[in-house]
Amino acid sequence: MKTQTSDLRLTETNSADDSSGRTWGLEGNLFWHVTGGVFAAVITLLLCFSALRWSLGASAALAAVPLTLSLLYVFGLRQGKPPGYDRDLLDGWLHGAGFSPDPTAQPEHPLTADEQD
Repeated sequence: MKTQTSDLRLTETNSADDSSGRTWGLEGNLFWHVTGGVFAAVITLLLCFSALRWSLGASAALAAVPLTLSLLYVFGLRQGKPPGYDRDLLDGWLHGAGFSPDPTAQPEHPLTADEQD
């Protein structure tokens, strides 16, 4: 039998390099934030309940804080958002709008503002 050689050229596309992957349905390495929140919650629960002899309800309420904060950070500021969204939002809160004009300081009719003064 005769084998046919193909004239197709195969090239590497490296399309897998564009994705940082998914773990537990979370993009990239976001599962580490959730894992850290769970770890901090368990340590807080153990310390409050065992070492400080708090009630289970009070210990669980305090232990829910780090887990809730990590989940709010992941699902509110990172999951499904563009890269750097959380840093840009924090920068906007701390330093303002940047180079864009402040709409509250603009006159209603900027071309006639000099004539009215």
